[in-house]
Amino acid sequence: MQGFYTHWLVYLSIAVAVVASYTTLTIASRVAYSSIRTAWLIGGALVMGTGIWSMHFIGMLAYSLPIELTYNLPKTLLSLGIAVATSGFALHVACRREVHLGHIAASAVLVGAGIAFMHYLGMASIAIVPAITYDRTLVAASVGIAISASFVALWLTFKLGRGRSWLTTVARAGGAVVMGLAIASAHYTGMAAAQFSPDSYCLGVSRVDNAWLGITLALLSFGLMTMATLVVVYDAFVRQHLRARDEALQKADAQVRNAARFDMMTGLPNRVALVEAADHAIAAAALKDGQIALMVLNVDRLTAINDSLGHQAGDELLLELSQRLRGVLRHKDTLARLAGDEFTLLATELRSARDAESIASKVLEALQRPFSAASVEIHPSVSIGISTYPLDGETFEALLRRANAAMRYTKESARGGFRFYAAEMSGLTDDRLALESDLRRALEQGELELYYQPKVDIATNRIRSAEALLRWRHPVRGMVPPDAFIPIAEETGLILPLGEWVLRQACRQVRAWLDAGMTPLRVAVNLSAKQFRHADLAAAVKAALDESSLEPGYIELELTESAIMHNPEQSAATLQTLSAMGVHISIDDFGTGYSSLSYLRRFPLDKLKIDRSFIRDLMTNPDDVSIVRAIISLAHSLRLRVVAEGVETAEQLSFLRELGCDQYQGYFCSPAVAPDAFAALIQRLRSERTELTEADMLRTQSRLSAFTPEPVR
Repeated sequence: MQGFYTHWLVYLSIAVAVVASYTTLTIASRVAYSSIRTAWLIGGALVMGTGIWSMHFIGMLAYSLPIELTYNLPKTLLSLGIAVATSGFALHVACRREVHLGHIAASAVLVGAGIAFMHYLGMASIAIVPAITYDRTLVAASVGIAISASFVALWLTFKLGRGRSWLTTVARAGGAVVMGLAIASAHYTGMAAAQFSPDSYCLGVSRVDNAWLGITLALLSFGLMTMATLVVVYDAFVRQHLRARDEALQKADAQVRNAARFDMMTGLPNRVALVEAADHAIAAAALKDGQIALMVLNVDRLTAINDSLGHQAGDELLLELSQRLRGVLRHKDTLARLAGDEFTLLATELRSARDAESIASKVLEALQRPFSAASVEIHPSVSIGISTYPLDGETFEALLRRANAAMRYTKESARGGFRFYAAEMSGLTDDRLALESDLRRALEQGELELYYQPKVDIATNRIRSAEALLRWRHPVRGMVPPDAFIPIAEETGLILPLGEWVLRQACRQVRAWLDAGMTPLRVAVNLSAKQFRHADLAAAVKAALDESSLEPGYIELELTESAIMHNPEQSAATLQTLSAMGVHISIDDFGTGYSSLSYLRRFPLDKLKIDRSFIRDLMTNPDDVSIVRAIISLAHSLRLRVVAEGVETAEQLSFLRELGCDQYQGYFCSPAVAPDAFAALIQRLRSERTELTEADMLRTQSRLSAFTPEPVR
């Protein structure tokens, strides 16, 4: 019995094979390196298997005999299952990260045999009597073509399923045509091998038109493959977006880490970088029996310059001074800025103290010419103290301590010159001992005071919180600045009772304001690293709150990055305890310490405070803009609020508003003032704006307390 083909169905079957091949190659690009490889493998097997089977079945429908053909449903479905399983095996082989030709050839035999089995099982599903007979030569040829087609398909999938360029896409389209034609060739060779007896008849009569059934199968296949392609495209889009985000995070992390090692105003190394350089220099000098020198350079009368001409003029002076110092350095020397008015110079590979003396003389000579700041000619002087290795110490800390002693001696006896360290200079530490003794008495005599600086919401211009800042009114010395006595308190352990006093006094002041009818306001208290690591911190906070009958939401604790990174695991436990109480937690001076973004995800934090060093040159330094923008973006993505410190101008505030910063504090609103002056300031400003409720102040922002209602912004 002779049959004939419906040509448009033949073309339709080939089109299905080509589209299925292209979809398979596209899916293969997601399988090899996807984190959900199994899901892609299953989906790819379904799409590829269904496409091959649909091509096969449409090809059978394209063949017409003088009699109506009917099909055995179980065998038909079994042939579909074989196609899907064979496709899954093929993808599993081709999408391995490393595949050899021998491996592909062996797999092609198994896959080709599976395709051939699927084809002849599908032919066997035709319910015809007598059974179909086959030309053995053509059967062997169809199996050979199936194996060859499988080899081509596996090889193309392995080669073309990895790239993302437009050339890969074009090659993938060409490969799909080759694969589709090869699969179709195997099928139609197998069809040519079939021989029907002249007196054949089918069991039952088909009521479905072959053309419509072929179109339906094709549409279903095209629909499935279109959906698969859309999923691949969407997955590629998502992955590209994630890659872009990861790259942005890495870039921001690198910027912040770089900022943690360099002074943002001058671009010079900071203490972190200098310590590393000094340790390496000391180790090298020890091996070669050499010498190094550490010089501390202090700018004389910088405070007077700032007071008379403004901080901007002082910054201009420091910037020009750093540039001149760079000009006289040898390539092997390191210039760093450790404090506002202090530079540190590490001179290595010295033959004798004369080399250090020569460098110090060149520095002073370079500073002889007048400076220009705020359009005013300035003649500053620099006092230099020098210590040498190994004579004055064998560690960086020892050398720095003795260079500082020499610098202080220079300021007292020969301002504008330099001195090498000598043992008698340590007598200057007597003043520090006296200050320590006075500080112990200050706690008992009530000489300590808390001043308060408002934190302003940038969006609403409301004040809903403030920072408590410690001041010491010495009976003889007058107002002692914090940077003069806080380091002493840290070194001697006085920081613990000092910090506890600050916490209790801040709570008492908030209670006094509330009792006086002042609207709710949260107060931030700075915790030192030693205070944070103290075992009784949570108990001390609770005791201070209970003593003043305050809810925890009225207190915010500010910590430095270095404080919590000393022991991250213990820090996490302490922070969780405090956050669970309802206390707010902020990171102070963000970007100047470890600046590791990983801890932001681990710890229950509420706010980040951008260090004033990034804000100072915000209007003129693009690097500062990039860092501030990155910090704000990253903080907001982690549901953290951002506070900018040191805002002094309307231009800075306007720019921070554009960047999306949440709060600011600084001289632009108000310096830190005494409690009565602060209360008057708040009363004046809040008289113009809607007051906050107590419920507003008690909410917390931290992720540990994310279940609470709408957090305070």
